[in-house]
Amino acid sequence: MKKHAVGGREVLLEFHRVGDYIRVSALDPVSLTEVVIVGSPKVMKQDLIRLATRKLEFVLAKKSPVRTKTRKRDLKV
Repeated sequence: MKKHAVGGREVLLEFHRVGDYIRVSALDPVSLTEVVIVGSPKVMKQDLIRLATRKLEFVLAKKSPVRTKTRKRDLKV
């Protein structure tokens, strides 16, 4: 398991070779949120790390109670 920082937060990364692909798990130890991506072993490791951490950022932002966009139905006219 490898440690990586995203937005000032520590992210744990795990790589597993499964047949013809690599499974990358990214875990946020604070919220215990985990995401998984799969990729080709021919892809550079840095690209797999970038994709896994971006997916984790997306999931964490989606779970966050603070929304940046307001839906039209939430606006009172």
